Amino acid sequence: DVQLVESGGGSVAPGGSLRLSCVASGYSVGTKCLGWFRQAAGKEREWVGWINYAHGTILYTDSVKGRFAIDIVSAKNTAYLHMSSLKTEDTAMYYCAARTVPYCTDAAREFPYWGQGTQVTVS
Repeated sequence: DVQLVESGGGSVAPGGSLRLSCVASGYSVGTKCLGWFRQAAGKEREWVGWINYAHGTILYTDSVKGRFAIDIVSAKNTAYLHMSSLKTEDTAMYYCAARTVPYCTDAAREFPYWGQGTQVTVS
């Protein structure tokens, strides 16, 4: 039974930083594609970035490049989303998601496993 558990959200002022965590169980997060998505109130779910840890590749959507960073600590079976220089438009529920294959996509429908989400509010 695969579970992803997120934490680290909260309220920060513009320009601040947060680190989100995604702890996986029943799943080896470092062997597959791990994605981060967000969904603002009243908006569609948006791809933020992904990490293909086995292949050593990371990709981000343009709006967060240079401000967000994804990494994985395989020994902890945990993925992280480091966020800095936060803007009000970053306010959203943030989700980690996992695929069952070691290949990445930005399409949410291609991720069968999802965390419960953690709220980030920048104001």
